[in-house]
Amino acid sequence: MGPLSGGQAMTVRIWRAIGGAMLAAAALAGAGPAAAQDDGPRFCPTRPSLGGSSCTTEPGRVHVEMSALDWQRDDQTDTREDRIVTADILTRFGVGKNTELQLEWVGYGRDRLRDKAAGTIETATGTGDVRLAVRQHLAGAKGKTFSAGIEGFVTLPSGRMPVGDGTWSAGIIVPLQYDLTDTIAIAVTGEADAAANPSGMGRHLAYSEITGLRYKMTDQVTTTAELALERDDAPGQHETQALAALSAAWRPTKVVQLDVLVATGLNRAAPDFRLVTGGAILF
Repeated sequence: MGPLSGGQAMTVRIWRAIGGAMLAAAALAGAGPAAAQDDGPRFCPTRPSLGGSSCTTEPGRVHVEMSALDWQRDDQTDTREDRIVTADILTRFGVGKNTELQLEWVGYGRDRLRDKAAGTIETATGTGDVRLAVRQHLAGAKGKTFSAGIEGFVTLPSGRMPVGDGTWSAGIIVPLQYDLTDTIAIAVTGEADAAANPSGMGRHLAYSEITGLRYKMTDQVTTTAELALERDDAPGQHETQALAALSAAWRPTKVVQLDVLVATGLNRAAPDFRLVTGGAILF
């Protein structure tokens, strides 16, 4: 067997990290649950995992989540695309006991596409689209093992392609979670979208399922390993992407989180690599 390519080597390294995290979770599960967290504000950022969450913001409070850096590389046979997004800000407003409203906007994005054969480079910069959403918590409470929710959203074309989609889109997200122990949980997120066509005109069906294993190392540190399958039926470009991701979140206080996510494509259709850093704060 010949030497691994850069993308393959990166995939191997990330899978080793994911495997190590899952083995550590299994080994440490028998050590007993972490110390119970003191009662405090409901602080439940959706980030940094790929999947969704059923947890909503308490009425009168506001979650703010932001990606400081979101870099994705897609290295194909004839092209290489690098997309960098920063100031991706999600604001979540608690409006009811189990209901929240969301507003998200991408402050800046840069897309660089290089044609390997011709050697030409195309670069585009700009702001992204605005996303409006409503999340409803349906089942589960503190001390319960199962939780579920539903989230509907619409995206408005405030940015320009390729950072924005060029037209509106909409979708629905259904997150489910089952706590195996006080420290280990399995989460499944299903999503179906009326996604924007690459042309910027019209929409098509796209859907995905994300399965994750979350391990709470301490009251301050949580890690999550995930596998995702995403089907996109864009006109003339039907494809299925398979991805793996590993993320970690650290909470130095009860209302502040810093986090990081690393993802890698598992098939040719998926982007090779993605790195996301950022955090969240509760007001």
